[in-house]
Amino acid sequence: MSNFLSKIKHVILKRHVYGWSSPLRVLPDLIVIGVVRSGTTSLYHYLSQHPSIIKSAYDELGYFDSNYQLGLNWYKSFFPSVFEKKKVIQKNGKFITYDVTPFYIYHEEAPKRIHKLLPNSKLIVILRNPIDRCYSNYFLTDQKETFEDIIIKEKKILNQINKYNVQEYYEFVHTSMLGRSLYAEQLENWYKLFSKDQILIIKSEEFATKTNKIMNEIFDFLELEHFDIPDNSKKNKIHYETMKKETRDNLIEFFRPYNEKLYSLMGKNFDWEN
Repeated sequence: MSNFLSKIKHVILKRHVYGWSSPLRVLPDLIVIGVVRSGTTSLYHYLSQHPSIIKSAYDELGYFDSNYQLGLNWYKSFFPSVFEKKKVIQKNGKFITYDVTPFYIYHEEAPKRIHKLLPNSKLIVILRNPIDRCYSNYFLTDQKETFEDIIIKEKKILNQINKYNVQEYYEFVHTSMLGRSLYAEQLENWYKLFSKDQILIIKSEEFATKTNKIMNEIFDFLELEHFDIPDNSKKNKIHYETMKKETRDNLIEFFRPYNEKLYSLMGKNFDWEN
């Protein structure tokens, strides 16, 4: 069944069976908080291939950002029941369920809300070369302007709001192509509440080329046995023309200080310029 049809099915059922059974449903142990256009859709499908992991009804639930007002019972309706948890534990020894919503990382309130409800949860972030993430994001939108024109415009906006309005800055980070690629600024909010042991940061490029290796690193992080997933086909993949060299060179210069800040924060270098 397609992800779209799964969502329609759940919208219908959650008002009845799922909604009534929310008190008997579990909350996630793992939350994938970001980032958009980095491979989170693939990760959503890969994780549930492990025998100890059961996925939510669908990905991008958005409870801790855009759907928070719908309430905890609404959120719990997307997850397995306590009976399914018991069954998986009896069969495989451990049980994990998860929420994959890559927009959480951009939202100012999301880390506070998650920490309040799930202070011991584990978090995963997939980070892609910010230049490639921006460019991929561009081709998902119905833009009338060129990629280069949008970048010029967003650079000007970023310079202005950095000086005057903190709230406008958060809105910029949440909605703009450049803003969504300023990873250090986003991660700082999470490190204020969660320890580094609770957050696993994955390099998107390695996730794409060494999928089973990275998946087993994730299983280590979750304290699960290694498992080679049988289906590691890429999900939600799009094809587009090559970026102009001049544009890439300009963006390398723009992102350099932001990336250096990120490497310092993480304690490792993703070497995106090479």
